[in-house]
Amino acid sequence: MIENWPASAIGGSFLVVLAPGILTAVFQKALSITFPYDQITINQYRGLHMQRDALYTAAEAYLSKACSSRASKLKAELGKEHDRPVVMIDNDEEVTDTFKGAKVRWYSRKRRASSTSTISFQPQDDERKYYLLTFNKRHRKLIEDEYLEYVLKEGDAATVSNRKRRLFTNNPISNSCQSPIWSHVPFEHPSTFETLAMDPERKKAIIDDLVMFRDGKEFYKKIGKAWKRGYLLYGPPGTGKSSMIAAIANFLEYDVYDLELTAVKTNTDLRQIFTETTSKSVIVIEDIDCSLDLTNKRKEKKEKDEEAREIMLPENVEKDENMLTLSGLLNFIDGLWSSCGGERILIFTTNHLQKLDPALIRKGRMDMHVEMSYCKFEAFRMLAKNYLGVEDHELFGIIQTRLDEVNIMPADVAEELMPKRSVEDDVGECLKNLIKVMDDKKKGKDDAAKEKEKPN
Repeated sequence: MIENWPASAIGGSFLVVLAPGILTAVFQKALSITFPYDQITINQYRGLHMQRDALYTAAEAYLSKACSSRASKLKAELGKEHDRPVVMIDNDEEVTDTFKGAKVRWYSRKRRASSTSTISFQPQDDERKYYLLTFNKRHRKLIEDEYLEYVLKEGDAATVSNRKRRLFTNNPISNSCQSPIWSHVPFEHPSTFETLAMDPERKKAIIDDLVMFRDGKEFYKKIGKAWKRGYLLYGPPGTGKSSMIAAIANFLEYDVYDLELTAVKTNTDLRQIFTETTSKSVIVIEDIDCSLDLTNKRKEKKEKDEEAREIMLPENVEKDENMLTLSGLLNFIDGLWSSCGGERILIFTTNHLQKLDPALIRKGRMDMHVEMSYCKFEAFRMLAKNYLGVEDHELFGIIQTRLDEVNIMPADVAEELMPKRSVEDDVGECLKNLIKVMDDKKKGKDDAAKEKEKPN
């Protein structure tokens, strides 16, 4: 505000008085000329209950991975979710970063908490951490539109690679809001594609498919599909379905959610369980044919059941319409709720493919069908290498012939190859035991065939 005073009132002079707001604007304008930088503050905690901010966590992981080598003041931590120490920049330290030609500076700072703060669930500490991101004003749009999103993405990826992966199981849904939906333990299954006993060409096809999925975020967005993929693993027991699941999780470095459908009572519960899973995860339903009525006769059975219920139920008892159904499961797989989050693998396993409803396993739901079959020679060679450390042996020819003649599970082969003494002394003995087991199977098969040919 500019006020004009009469000249007579001040002895013929003209007095200009600047209001405080004008002075502030003038000072800021002068400062912007001498200090052409903008700053963004990223606080460690936010909100009334002081929840840890996701961007702060991502920035902490990103700076640890990308910029800690340029810092002179570091700290190391081993959290309960980590399997190795994580080195990150310490407080009151600064590092530089470059993104598409724009140079930025990160400052790690602390500020004293307000004495009038509300009740907090944060650990008692009178100082709050924050990052100060400083950059030239001309790069502001680049920083806001692209760099922060890049930091979030790279930081999340670094967090996943640093922490222990987890194996979750669902708890029965209760009315108590304090009861967790999922419980977890560290996921430490050692299976990998390198140790998986499987035909090399089929193994490579699965790996290539997983890589395409993992790197396909933009592709899925372009074609308008949720970023998820379904795998159906089917075959007799002992053919390595669980090992395949572990190999997929280890290859992608994802958490595993083992969904027990028998503990899920309603479609609503299933949706609630699904929304509590995270991205970068493998959701598994094993032996799905045993978990829910998914056969082709479901419609006929439902009609018969409802007729029986109408006869048996008293008039004042309502039918239980809110239950877990095939329709609810299908919506879980590829309905609207399936698009909540992203980067999820969904795996079903079954020993009886013919029992499953075609609607459940069609492409678009179970995109890739993987038959886990009996052990063949290439799979045997992988097992022999893993268990006995041999890639060739004089008995391999006999074993190859026997594997063409009988059906034997990879689990049974692995058991016979398990050394009983030192590996060096036991190679030949293990291979001979395997041949004997297959000979016995062949004899039993031949005897059964002869018995069948006998006239009644």
